Amino acid sequence: MKKMFLTTALIAASGAAVIAETSAANSDHSGNESHGEQMAVGMPGIHSQTVRTVKVTMTETDDGKMIYTPSAMDFKQGEAIRFLVRNSGELDHEFILDTPGRNAMHKEIMATRIEVHNTPNSISLAPGKSGEIIWIFNNSGIFEVACLIPGHYESGMYAKVSVK
Repeated sequence: MKKMFLTTALIAASGAAVIAETSAANSDHSGNESHGEQMAVGMPGIHSQTVRTVKVTMTETDDGKMIYTPSAMDFKQGEAIRFLVRNSGELDHEFILDTPGRNAMHKEIMATRIEVHNTPNSISLAPGKSGEIIWIFNNSGIFEVACLIPGHYESGMYAKVSVK
């Protein structure tokens, strides 16, 4: 009986942790839900809105760098883009589209705990896996795609996104 109670308590506690982490992954880390609505970098789109597709590859180089190809992207304000993202590397990588400032804040949080990002403006991919993000660039400015897994950004895994 004691064993059954302990097992039930452990299952309940692990379920609460999963729910809490899922909720945290869908917030902007300040308690504000923001990934389904307008952000500084734009907002999620739907497939039928896309005006072009951009293929992005994430990989590591022989000299230890981690890169996105292309390393810079230019868009027009109002464009709806379909990003086809492929992890061609040997490590897990992320594609997080946001402002440089928000990515910097998020990178600090990631240094203390690992999160899996699968929100409208981000995706985490294991080696050999692919995914897509459909995004509308409603605002002009300089934005960034970044991998915030500890050490990856410092190894060069970021790309400039310019919207005019």
